[in-house]
Amino acid sequence: MELDMGWYVGILLGVVLIMKWGLKSVNIWIYERDLGKTKRALLPPGDFGWPFIGNMWSFLQAFKSSDPDSFISGFVHRFGSTGMYKSFMFGSPSIIVTTPEACRRVLCDDDAFKPGWPTATLELIGKKSFVAISYEDHKRLRKLTAAPVNGHESLSIYMQYIETKVETALEKWSQMGQIEFLTQLRKLTFQIIMYIFLSSESEDVMEALEKEYTTLNYGVRAMAINIPGFVYHAALKARKNLVTILQAAVSERRKKREAAQGMSKKDMLDALLDTEDENGKKLDDEEIIDTLVMYLNAGHESSGHITMWSTILLQSHPEYLKKAKEEQERIVKEMPPGQKGLTLREFRKMECLSKVIDETLRLVTFSLMTFREAKKDVDMKGYIIPKGWKVLLWFRSVHHNPEVYPQPKEFNPSRWDDFIPKAGTFLPFGAGSRLCPGNELAKLEIAIFLHHFLLNYKFERNNPTCPTIYLPHCRPKDNCLGRIIKISK
Repeated sequence: MELDMGWYVGILLGVVLIMKWGLKSVNIWIYERDLGKTKRALLPPGDFGWPFIGNMWSFLQAFKSSDPDSFISGFVHRFGSTGMYKSFMFGSPSIIVTTPEACRRVLCDDDAFKPGWPTATLELIGKKSFVAISYEDHKRLRKLTAAPVNGHESLSIYMQYIETKVETALEKWSQMGQIEFLTQLRKLTFQIIMYIFLSSESEDVMEALEKEYTTLNYGVRAMAINIPGFVYHAALKARKNLVTILQAAVSERRKKREAAQGMSKKDMLDALLDTEDENGKKLDDEEIIDTLVMYLNAGHESSGHITMWSTILLQSHPEYLKKAKEEQERIVKEMPPGQKGLTLREFRKMECLSKVIDETLRLVTFSLMTFREAKKDVDMKGYIIPKGWKVLLWFRSVHHNPEVYPQPKEFNPSRWDDFIPKAGTFLPFGAGSRLCPGNELAKLEIAIFLHHFLLNYKFERNNPTCPTIYLPHCRPKDNCLGRIIKISK
C-alpha cells in the first residue's frame, strides 16, 4: 500500500513538472520559433515565464516586497552575471540589460534602437509624446523645448519664481502641524511646472490635474488589464480626464491668441502653438496635449520625490547635513550687498549640495528602467538582440553596481569627491539624444528647496522606520508623514 502511494505521488509530481515545463515553453514556442537555430543559440540566457504574463508576476511581487532587487538577483542566481537576460515583460519578448557599457550603447545608438515603451504605457502617456515619436520629430520638439526649459536665461527667470514659492510653502507647512511631506512637495513642484508651461496658478485646475496624474502613474507599471477595479483601468480614465482638462486650456489659449494678434509668448504652451516645421506645418492639438501630459508629469514627479529623499537622507546623516548647511550659510554671506535672493551664480557654488542631489538620484533611482526596441538584429557582448524585441535598460542595477559604487546601498555624498562617473554608469536622466530635457530645471528646484530648508527648518518624521513602497516610484508608505519645524535663530 505504501509502495502504491509512493508511485501515485511520484506520478502526480511528474505530471505537475511536465505541465509546468509545457506552460513555461509556450512563450518560447511563440516568440523564438521564427528566429532560426543560429539566432536562438545566441540569445542571452533567461526565462520567458508563464504564458502571456511572462515575468510580470515575479516583477510585481519583488517590487511590492521589501527587496525589489530580488527580481534581477533571481536571474543572476539562475543564469550567472551575464549582464543580459531574455525575458517576457510588459507583453513583449525582451532583453534586460544591467551593465553600464550595454546601457550606454543602447541609449546612444539611434541607428539600432528606437523608443520601445509598451503599448499600454503609450496609451497613458500619449502616442505623440516625447517617449513615442520618431527620432526626427523628437529632435524638432527637443530643440523647441530645450531652451525654454533648461536654457541659462530661462533658468535665471524661473529662479525667482521657484524661490518665492519654496519660501511661502515652507512657512505655510510649518504652521500646518502634521503633513504628508511628499504630497505637499508634489503639489509644490506641480505648481512650478504648471507656471512654466501654462502660466497657471489656478488652485482648482492644479488640484484636478495633480489628482489625475497620481492615478495615471500607478498604471504605468501595472499589468495592462482594462477591467473596472484594476489599476490600469483607473489610469486610462485619469488619462481621459487629463486630456479633457488640457484640451480646454489649449482651446482657450488659441482663442485668446486669435483675439489679440501679435501677443508675446509667455510660456511653453505659446511656444508649442507657434512652432512649425520647414514646410510651415504646425503641431496639432493631439501633439501639443501629449507633449503637455508628458512634461507636466515628468516635471513634477521626479523633483518632488528626489527633494523628499534628499531632505530625509540628509537629516538621517548628520555629518552630511552639517556640511551642506555650512555651505549654504557661506553662500549667503558671500552674496553681493543688496542682492535679494539666489542667482545662478550661487547655484553653481553649491558643490556639496550637488553631490547630495547626485547621490540621492543614484541611490533612489527614480526611474528604475527605460524601454527601447531593436530596429535590426544587434550583436552585443556575444549575444544577439533580435529585431523587434524590447530592450529594458535596468538603471537600478547600474546605479547599485558595487564595482562602480562601493557599498552601493549606503548614502554617501562623499563618494562624488573628485569622482567623475564613466559614461553609462550614472543615468538618472538617461543619455544620448533622448536625455531628459528638464534635467537642469529639476536640479535647480531641488537645490533651491534644500537651500532654504537647511537654513531655516528641520523635519520630524512620525515614523522614521516606515516601510518603503517601490511602485510606481520609491516612497515611504505613509508619504513621509511628519512636521516641518521652523528653527529659531
